[in-house]
Amino acid sequence: MSFKDSVSLTQTGCFPARAGAAAVERPNILLIVLDTQRADRLSCYWSEAERARQLPTSPNLDRLAAESTLFERAIAPAQWTIPSHASLFTGEYPSTHQTVQADLELSPALPTLAELLQLSGYTTVGFCNNPLVGILKNGLRRGFETFYNYGGALPTRPPEGNPLPAPLNRWLAAYTQFWRRLSYPVQNAFARSDTLFQLALHPWFASLWTRLLNFKGNTAASIADLNRYLHQMARRRSDPGARPFFCFVNLMEPHLPYWPPEPFVQKYAPYFKSNREARDFLRQYNAQPYRWMAPLPQPLSPLQAQVLRDVYDAEVAYQDHLLGSVFDTLRHTGLEQNTLVAIVADHGEGLGEHDFVGHAFVVYEELIRVPLILRYPGHFPAGKRIATPVSTRRLFHTLLEAAGFSPNLSPNGAPCVSLKLRREVARLSLARTLAGEDPEQGTVLSEAFPPHLLIRAMESRNDSLLRARACYDIRRALYEGMTKLIQTGDRPSLYNLEQDPAELRDLLWVGNGDPVSSLPDADPQRCHDGSAGEAGWGSLSPQAWLARLQQGLRTWVSWAESRQPSTAPRKVNVESDADLVRQMQELGYLE
Repeated sequence: MSFKDSVSLTQTGCFPARAGAAAVERPNILLIVLDTQRADRLSCYWSEAERARQLPTSPNLDRLAAESTLFERAIAPAQWTIPSHASLFTGEYPSTHQTVQADLELSPALPTLAELLQLSGYTTVGFCNNPLVGILKNGLRRGFETFYNYGGALPTRPPEGNPLPAPLNRWLAAYTQFWRRLSYPVQNAFARSDTLFQLALHPWFASLWTRLLNFKGNTAASIADLNRYLHQMARRRSDPGARPFFCFVNLMEPHLPYWPPEPFVQKYAPYFKSNREARDFLRQYNAQPYRWMAPLPQPLSPLQAQVLRDVYDAEVAYQDHLLGSVFDTLRHTGLEQNTLVAIVADHGEGLGEHDFVGHAFVVYEELIRVPLILRYPGHFPAGKRIATPVSTRRLFHTLLEAAGFSPNLSPNGAPCVSLKLRREVARLSLARTLAGEDPEQGTVLSEAFPPHLLIRAMESRNDSLLRARACYDIRRALYEGMTKLIQTGDRPSLYNLEQDPAELRDLLWVGNGDPVSSLPDADPQRCHDGSAGEAGWGSLSPQAWLARLQQGLRTWVSWAESRQPSTAPRKVNVESDADLVRQMQELGYLE
């Protein structure tokens, strides 16, 4: 099958449902996004040799993974929060939804996962720690009946999460709602104004907005509130007219700045307490947000790299410790039997590899290979591991198919969701990959559009690395099996991930640093005749693989761009359901 064939529509679908399942048995859906979580720092993704020599970082997720289907090579569609969440919520690549900057709002013509599930009869709720998702006016909260923000100047929590007496709770809620209305425009301005953004990067202000303004939210509080919510849903499930729930959770513990609790620091960085150099480095690093995002002017020292790795692992382990209570709640309430639990990350994190830190610019494995774990008894086999590369954007299709997707967009039952969208849901559900019939044949795209706010901040500092590290260029990665193309502007790089998982050897460059030029160009027809297996290189040379994947990249990007909605991302409010229906009909999503 050619690249063009792999992106065409078909009508088939095979979600592994239980025989005789009725509409009322649609699963609850718990979608947990582990913000900034690399796959390779979770011990459920380690090899036997790695598990033998390292402390496990995620024992609770490890136990969940043993009861779940784990995708070993899940690829995020983008390298940072906003475009990646937009892809999770729409099922589209960034070149389609175009919500790739902090000052853009998702087009109202693209229906979101929460909107479609709500209109299908689900109750929808969000518990979000990342202010880029929970506070910015970017359309990512569309479709949620209730949405709790744990980040920002004035977090929101359920009334049960506040220990004050009821009368004081009501007064406090009214008081904070007033100030919240005033503060949200200010917080949005910091994410969209060059001047305010650069002010926020100043070390003097870093402690103010990272701690006092809850930049990382409050993981412990959000999980406590989530557990209370799950108990409430368990008590109500036998009520007449009870609806299944869709619960979105964003946890942000592994994101900078790093402040893991002392017991976890002692366990994963035992030298830290007695090593003043290590402590000084992390204190200074935490206070300099510009360093979290900009390219490294010089490689990290061995100690600096070790500190970042170990303290990151401590944050991962602390978050896993808190997550354990959620899995216990599902088990003790009996919800686990009819709840689809999806664990995924929006992106990973650079810890000094390839001369980058953070998650602003590149599409190396440390940023876009993320965890993806699906638990749903009787549907996704326990202990199953899928090696085929898949895009996490396909969670959109998978969750909708599991929900028995047949929503109506008005109380009288019309209009119905279009045949086009229903076919895409069936075709792109990860159930197809589970059945050994991956519709995209292990071919996955990821796109990194450089954040404009950071670019302008670097320009204001006359940062010479802007051009030296190609920060202006759009980067894209295309996977075909174990072969990966990275296209940085006009410059390609090629990697065999089976032999070089750390992407240290660009196969288009020979040992002396010169580009490969003596190899013959590939015949494009030969590149698509199926002569190379999924995992191997077959008889193709690096230059032949380059031609094959560049042709594929052009096809995928052209396809993604052809799906762009007629209304581009903008600051827009949908004033009525009629407007939303009309825009969806124009795109062919509705009949």
